[in-house]
Amino acid sequence: MKIKNLFAYLFFALVAVPCHADSLFFEDEPIQDGLNVFDVSATFADIYEKLDGVKWGGKSINVAIESLENLNPNAHIAATDERVVLVWRDAIIANYPRPQPGDWNGFGEITTALVLKLRANDPALQNLSTSEMYQVVVDSLMRGIDENGRYIYSRAAEITEDGRILTSVGLEGARDARGNWRVHGVYKGSPADISGIRAGDLITAINGTNVADMSDDDLSAAMSGFNSGTSKIKLLSPSGARDVVLRRATIVLADADIVHRSDEASGGILEIVVHRISDNAASIINEALATYTDISGIILDLRAATGDDERAAAKLAGLFIGARPVMRIVETAKDEVEVIPGGAAVTDVPIVVLMSNMTRGTAEAVAAAFYEYERGVLVGTPTAGAARIASRINLDNGGALELLNKSIKTGTGRVIDGRGIFPIVCLSNIRSTNQQNAFFLNVINNDFNAQDFNDKSDIDVDAVRRGCPVITSGADEDALSAAVAAKILTDAKVYNKLVAE
Repeated sequence: MKIKNLFAYLFFALVAVPCHADSLFFEDEPIQDGLNVFDVSATFADIYEKLDGVKWGGKSINVAIESLENLNPNAHIAATDERVVLVWRDAIIANYPRPQPGDWNGFGEITTALVLKLRANDPALQNLSTSEMYQVVVDSLMRGIDENGRYIYSRAAEITEDGRILTSVGLEGARDARGNWRVHGVYKGSPADISGIRAGDLITAINGTNVADMSDDDLSAAMSGFNSGTSKIKLLSPSGARDVVLRRATIVLADADIVHRSDEASGGILEIVVHRISDNAASIINEALATYTDISGIILDLRAATGDDERAAAKLAGLFIGARPVMRIVETAKDEVEVIPGGAAVTDVPIVVLMSNMTRGTAEAVAAAFYEYERGVLVGTPTAGAARIASRINLDNGGALELLNKSIKTGTGRVIDGRGIFPIVCLSNIRSTNQQNAFFLNVINNDFNAQDFNDKSDIDVDAVRRGCPVITSGADEDALSAAVAAKILTDAKVYNKLVAE
């Protein structure tokens, strides 16, 4: 009925939105509803033209435009060979002549005009910044071509627009009984670290105001925010009182963190926490492996790792498995491409790979490589099964599109996308009636009940996930992961048995 009504509207609508011959907009009115309509139209035109060159997305441009109705349930859009019509509830609020094929400027202007009409009727959409508007609109366009793409706003433009660069003085702490602020930790390389502030120091005043008289929000704003700022603090330390001036600096987030456990109980275990599979992460890990030469085992924590750079994934995995295929990249209408590291492995110590439902993208292929070459024990819960790689298309405005148009297989050709990689040792600590007949059992008395479902192509993936559900508490998962990994790495018999499982 909806489609029938839309075409009825099309048939009876006789009046188009006024515009001059060459454009929907007038040159002396560049700003409408806070948007520069010519800049916005040019960006959408560029997006359509670039998308047209991506053959896997070869759907009609109608589909992309009509998908703008996803921005609000009250909006309905129909595009025919002649017209593009926007209906809000039961009323036509826009009716434009359809541009000729390949007239990207025309399609860009119509998209901008539709967005302006939607903003006029949707306060939430109207309140979005320019960068946020691009992101939600392009998200709708992407859904129209059945791909999970995203728009990356120009970094320079985003900073100019709202200055959102996270900054911090580099301190962690809490108020004491008197309301002063006790330093609990200092970020390495931060302004606080450079100024010599250490854990245990007490901050009594900031910018001339006693900390005890400051609200929690004021205190937080002095420590961090979305722009730089100066905090003049009075500090009490074991060496006496002193004044310190801290300028909030941009926070740099590492793609990997290294923790070296040198105590006798662990036997010298190196814990590598990977946040993103990247060249930077590979460099950090390579440096750590060169620094700590006496380690007896490695915990490679991929529980929250993601990534879409196949070359970086090869570098990282190659440090452990050498020059063997890490993954295969599959693109529409193209052959599979093997991704193989270029050098030999730099370590052969036992490895436990931690994984979870948040292990995504190339991180899933890295985890699979340890399994396929019997190089480590997979521990945790099934990965996300979201193994896709993005193609980046740069736009003229400094932004870019990321289109997840490449799927990933393991180095030996196993499908990952939509399936995931399964652990050999499941860490679930949740018991329920539904799990009584589950594939995996909980970890009890070091009996890991190891099971391998990765080599079973016909396995019921949902059943495996039900049998090894996500752990509810992150603290529980951390504790269980550490205990199980340490046990496996410090008991050669257990490790060898699990690797060959």
